[in-house]
Amino acid sequence: MRFQRWLQAGKNQIALTVGMLIVVAYSWYWLGGPTVVMQGLLLVASVFGVAPILMQAYQALKVKVVSIDLLVTIAVIGAFIIGEYNESAIVTFLFLFGSYLEQRTLKKTRESIRSLSEMAPQTAQVVAGDGTVTTVDVDDVAIGDHVLVKAGGQVPVDGTVITGSAFVNEASITGEAQLIKKEVGASVYSGAIVDNGTLTVVANQVGDDTTFAQIVELVEEAQDSKSPAEKFIDRFATYYTPAVLVLALVVGLITRDFKLAITILVLGCPGALVIGAPVSIVAGIGNGAKNGVLIKGGEVVNTMAGIDTMVFDKTGTLTKGETAVAQVIDYTKNQAEALKLAAAVEKQSDHPLATAVVKYAQAQGVTDLPLIGQIETLKGLGVKAQVGEHLIQIGRAKLLTDAGVKLNAAQLATIEASQRAGQSIVLVAIDQTLALVIGIADTVKPEAKVALARLKKAGVKKLVMLTGDNEQTAAAIAREVGITEFHANLLPVEKVDYLKRYQAKGQKVAFIGDGINDSPSLALADIGIAMGSGTDVAIETSDIVLMQSTLSEVVYADYLTKATARNTVQNIVIAVGTVALLLLGLILGYVQMASGMLVHEISILVVILNAMRLIRFKIH
Repeated sequence: MRFQRWLQAGKNQIALTVGMLIVVAYSWYWLGGPTVVMQGLLLVASVFGVAPILMQAYQALKVKVVSIDLLVTIAVIGAFIIGEYNESAIVTFLFLFGSYLEQRTLKKTRESIRSLSEMAPQTAQVVAGDGTVTTVDVDDVAIGDHVLVKAGGQVPVDGTVITGSAFVNEASITGEAQLIKKEVGASVYSGAIVDNGTLTVVANQVGDDTTFAQIVELVEEAQDSKSPAEKFIDRFATYYTPAVLVLALVVGLITRDFKLAITILVLGCPGALVIGAPVSIVAGIGNGAKNGVLIKGGEVVNTMAGIDTMVFDKTGTLTKGETAVAQVIDYTKNQAEALKLAAAVEKQSDHPLATAVVKYAQAQGVTDLPLIGQIETLKGLGVKAQVGEHLIQIGRAKLLTDAGVKLNAAQLATIEASQRAGQSIVLVAIDQTLALVIGIADTVKPEAKVALARLKKAGVKKLVMLTGDNEQTAAAIAREVGITEFHANLLPVEKVDYLKRYQAKGQKVAFIGDGINDSPSLALADIGIAMGSGTDVAIETSDIVLMQSTLSEVVYADYLTKATARNTVQNIVIAVGTVALLLLGLILGYVQMASGMLVHEISILVVILNAMRLIRFKIH
């Protein structure tokens, strides 16, 4: 065991030694020295060089895997037997040297992912109750601790600013190096860097529960998730390598040409084929992670590259989700009291429309909200709650009419007029009577129109918007962003029905959303894309997470996955083409064992270098 570890640890040094022995052997020969000395040096180089390869082949055989190392080992032993010490020495050197270069370049390919882990904060400055500050390991910070972060420091937890203000760089979370001002009440994330100013933050999430830690975990898991191409190649290699062994044996028996048989072993090594697809996938996922697009695995890359239909939720996806109350129509004798009851119920929700109602109530000076009793959320409809003696129902018109609340002609006309103006309508009923009609307006994300146009240009055939909002608001938003197909007044289950219809027609569908109500659609779609600002459920359910929650990232994900899929195919063509050309060259008499191994190792480096282009991938 110790000898085995020594061989593996010293593989690069062994490659160097073998190379030097080969140089000395040929120098000796060219200087007129006896051939026997040169042969002796090459024999020593061969034995020394084949040792780690033989050990790896043995380890693979122990788990019933016929590896590339076994092919090379048999070829080198064969070269010994027929006295081709120069061939055996050169083959072992090239194989070991190629392995060294492969490790170096792969290490660089994975650098973008590893750098994420290295960016994780290590320590935190915890503020005690008496004001003293102690530096502790980040794992020792507990939820509720107050943490001090000074200029140049790294935020060690997910939390809320309780004192101070500062400009913060959240590039480690969003991929965007733009400075963002954080003041009291703002959320900050672990891994962000305070550029100037000082913050005191109360910890809401610590350790592995922080957003940054979850990003690292997602990316690491993604590396282990294989694409269909990788799975196929794994299965192919399982049968291919033994087939090469059998082919060499058959050719050797038929032709009685032992050297030809062992040359086939060397030329048939599937090194570039085995490594080509994984290295492309890792480079593509790493690029996405550095640019705020978290792709959960190789299979996601391939599926996303084939998407032809993109379905968007409206609020928080096509629009900012930063809604504000545009008008309140009161049907009670005490609007302030009705607004207080509504705000008390809406405060229990994180839906953008609910947040807008609460903010509006605060702006109107509504305070001392009453306690909520029983509360029930009705997906896609709204919410009903018991507040003291009052039954409060808040949501769409369907919620109220289903509950038996009567809406007269004037009220219906008012609602329709507000909807035509592009407002989302929230109805508030108190004790089975309509109390408030609240009109809420949202704004389209500034990049939406351009982003959707780029998706069409990139080959996405169909862009659709599905929303629970009313027809008029949906039409206004669709016109503004350039979507021609939209469906409004939908419940979550009805959104799912639309996705099923598209899939039944053979379309490959991606759904982009952010809320709990989007989770069924995110799960059903061929690819679910969640906005990073969305709910935990949406992020968990999705295949791709957009950390900046922008539509530009949808475009980036589309272009990047297509580039990665193309790169994977290129690598497979290079690998298969190399083996085919080498075998053709062997048949025509142009390729020998050593030269074949050289071409082989070059082909491995070519596929790695080709994949590394994805690390620098950008949309122009």
